[in-house]
Amino acid sequence: MSTPGIWPVSSTGRAAAPFVVIGLGLVIVGGFVSAAAAPTASYHSSWAVAYVVLVAGVAQGFIGLGQAVLTEGATSAKVRLAELCCWNAGNALVVAGTLLDVPIVLYLGCLPLIATLMLVLRALAHAPSNWLLWAMRVVVVILLVSMPTGIVLQAVSH
Repeated sequence: MSTPGIWPVSSTGRAAAPFVVIGLGLVIVGGFVSAAAAPTASYHSSWAVAYVVLVAGVAQGFIGLGQAVLTEGATSAKVRLAELCCWNAGNALVVAGTLLDVPIVLYLGCLPLIATLMLVLRALAHAPSNWLLWAMRVVVVILLVSMPTGIVLQAVSH
């Protein structure tokens, strides 16, 4: 029997917490970067802020929380850690590749993002069908479709 920490949290809460905390942190960082870059904003800095806030931050929190709720925290800690590491490493590579104008880094960053989304879909395979599951699927499809779209736009504009 384990003793509860300062705040007793369900397995669902423990499963979602890293995704939500890091996602919220990235939203806050994005806001600060936006404010700091505003006087000299460029296309790339504006894109990076939006990407960090929406994809790295909001999507991460939604994916982690949705998966935890739908699976009742049953996804293994190893899988959640792999998802968390792949999602954040992939997003870091996408942002770095874009800001440094090194397309191959951007392209490589998409691989761990796709791996994360596949792990999430696998974890949700036996989740109960409800509005949250459908919302999760819509978000995953949007993310999966937007990656090759972004790559093509980057390649064409390069």
